[in-house]
Amino acid sequence: MVELLLLVPATGVDLVSDALLELDAAAVTVEDADADTPDEQPIFGEPGMPQTQTEKVAGWQRSVLKALFEDEAAAQAACVGLLELDEAQGVHVQGVRPVEEQDWVRLTQSQFSPVPITPTFWIVPSWHEVPAQAREVIRLDPGLAFGTGTHPTTRMCLRWIANQSASLSGSWDRVLDYGCGSGILAIAASKFGAGSVDAVDIDPAAVESSARNADANGVQLHCGLPEAAEGTYPLVLANILSAPLKLLAPLLCGHVTSGGHLVLAGILERQIEELRTAYAPWVELQVSDTQEGWVLLTARRP
Repeated sequence: MVELLLLVPATGVDLVSDALLELDAAAVTVEDADADTPDEQPIFGEPGMPQTQTEKVAGWQRSVLKALFEDEAAAQAACVGLLELDEAQGVHVQGVRPVEEQDWVRLTQSQFSPVPITPTFWIVPSWHEVPAQAREVIRLDPGLAFGTGTHPTTRMCLRWIANQSASLSGSWDRVLDYGCGSGILAIAASKFGAGSVDAVDIDPAAVESSARNADANGVQLHCGLPEAAEGTYPLVLANILSAPLKLLAPLLCGHVTSGGHLVLAGILERQIEELRTAYAPWVELQVSDTQEGWVLLTARRP
């Protein structure tokens, strides 16, 4: 395999990426051309970093696109085809270089180790031994769906479930995980005493992933698309992002039974008031946890 390297202005990142894929690139990645220099600029609202004008565009002011091709001939042919297109205006070719052969399976596995949620509750990939101190374990491997337990939003949700399970034991007869991804939160709810758990997502791949992960962990989930969520639940979990969470406010609150708990994640600290305002007609959101610039918001339905 070889990489075709291109220097692309921010306004052309999406168009050039799409064009490269049409020209049979196996994959296209985008990196900041000024990374690790004084000109490096944060985008996409990383926690702890100021928002900049670059957040309004698809890439950095100067982006390096790396397009993966089967061989040098294919990369050169794609380069010629790209430069004939209007989308290539402002694009500079940096060259073609071979991609070092690696054991990608072993490399990927090396990046995922057991994750402690509490001292006794761990997320453990299938290729790792279970830590001696783990009393409750979810076996989960990285896949197409979001949620491996490594992201702060997921860890905060899991920690909340583990810490609340004792005081709420017996009251979680029904739980809804809305936007279930890998199914990790739904699996945790089941392991910590939930009677019946609905795991729903708009992505069919996430629904399939949740079902497989549930089987691997010996729990039963009802997995499906969002219309599978029916009625009210004593516990509703939604680890998504702030924009869809705001839009979903009436729907999610409508699924919470009177006296039930709503748990929201995928929210940056600067977005707290936006979410509180969006949910104010139904519940009063409180900050229950913070980690690395992210927050966990929870509420009880009156």
